[in-house]
Amino acid sequence: MPIPADVTGEEIDKDVRQELQSLPKTLADDVARNLVMVARLIDEDPEGAYGYSKVALRLASRVAAVREAAGFAAYANQKYSEALAEFRAARRMTGSVELWPVMADCERGLGRPEKALDMAGAPEVHKLDKAGQVEMRLVAAGARRDMGQLDAAIVTLQSPELASSSVQPWTARLRYAYADALLAADRESEAREWFAKAVEADRDGSTDASDRLAELDGVDFVDALDEGEDDGESEETETGNGIEAPGADTGEADDKD
Repeated sequence: MPIPADVTGEEIDKDVRQELQSLPKTLADDVARNLVMVARLIDEDPEGAYGYSKVALRLASRVAAVREAAGFAAYANQKYSEALAEFRAARRMTGSVELWPVMADCERGLGRPEKALDMAGAPEVHKLDKAGQVEMRLVAAGARRDMGQLDAAIVTLQSPELASSSVQPWTARLRYAYADALLAADRESEAREWFAKAVEADRDGSTDASDRLAELDGVDFVDALDEGEDDGESEETETGNGIEAPGADTGEADDKD
């Protein structure tokens, strides 16, 4: 697959670069450039990222970082069985528990929420750092919802991290998941409160909490480019709720439960 000339391979994390030192230099450089492309495309073009991950895997399947990258690329394309196999391979190579939450989420993707819950109660969870433990809690709550256990999902998310007023990298997603679970349980006023709290913590737009909050408040957004396309339309555009819509949309961000 073609790689832009500005991608040198030097962009990758130094720990990954160190792993690649076991390879001949030319091969290491080729693998590194493909891994850069995986990282560059995985959010906007997951299919493209998957293609580059397969090239890296063909070149260096015995490198843990390559197996991990292939796992995340497969995961982004909802190829959960393949992702789980790659994550397991990476874990065998490194002995690290870091991938435990995403492995559990793959079990959810494969329709095995009970297995994900078993993993949430495994000793490996205690070896995770705080971010990993929060991620595991999110996965466990998702598994409860998969099983129709809404109240249990809500309780699972109730934690010191949720109650904390400090904002951490996981705070917005945790608050969002809690708000979404409350809304699914028809606890709309509480859900609105927590979507608002998620908005406060969402500094990089990792969730669509602002859109969900606006929806609960009955606000519709109309793209400015859509206004005035029909010469016979009024200059004012009203939503179905009788609220004048602003002249620009807010944009959207995706979220992984």
